[in-house]
Amino acid sequence: MIEFEHVGKSFGDTTAVEDLCFTVPGGEFLALVGSSGSGKSTTLRMMNRLVDHDRGTIRFQGEDIRLRRPEDLRRRMGYAIQSIGLFPHWSVARNIATVPQLLGWPRARIEARVDELLAMLGLEPARFRNRRPRELSGGQMQRVGVARALAADPEVLLMDEPFGALDPVTRRSLQGEMARIHRASGKTIVLVTHDMEEALSLATRIMLMDQGRIVQDASPAQLQADPANDLVRSFLGRGPR
Repeated sequence: MIEFEHVGKSFGDTTAVEDLCFTVPGGEFLALVGSSGSGKSTTLRMMNRLVDHDRGTIRFQGEDIRLRRPEDLRRRMGYAIQSIGLFPHWSVARNIATVPQLLGWPRARIEARVDELLAMLGLEPARFRNRRPRELSGGQMQRVGVARALAADPEVLLMDEPFGALDPVTRRSLQGEMARIHRASGKTIVLVTHDMEEALSLATRIMLMDQGRIVQDASPAQLQADPANDLVRSFLGRGPR
């Protein structure tokens, strides 16, 4: 579904990623793991053209993404980030409905989708649909951010450190929700995280990056059984288990 073929990106004299080659099949839950500056967020943002690559080719559903307008591509890829970015003066329902409204969905379909997503993410629609973001806790706002990313039923969900600012209990709860959504929907998910435990618990595949390159690309079981080098072992926090 998503293909990187010898992809590179530089910012001035700094190379962010270099010669990335990998494929994300439909239905996979891929975690991009690495320390700050490893290139994982740049890799994610190149998928929906928030950042344009300099070298190589990226394809989505077999088509070069440069042949698509960025806004069209983003409507097919939901995007959830740590800072959430909800519109503060809009209700929860209106925030979630942003993309369906842009796509011209009928009002009744939008209302039903908003209620469906709120219920799916543990927010009672009657209580939360008319609230403003300032009336929500951090965990509730993050849930609304995920609901907004899922609202138009995108083919792919991109998530950039979405749970990083949450307390451990709320974080675990949302991780459980994402695992359940993936199992139920079979949706393709790409998650950026620096937390290997999060990657091991959620992903079907983990790609560990360092200095803009792929260090190891494997299933969680393979990664733990046969770490490629000391860097992978340090992220695991232990030897093979």
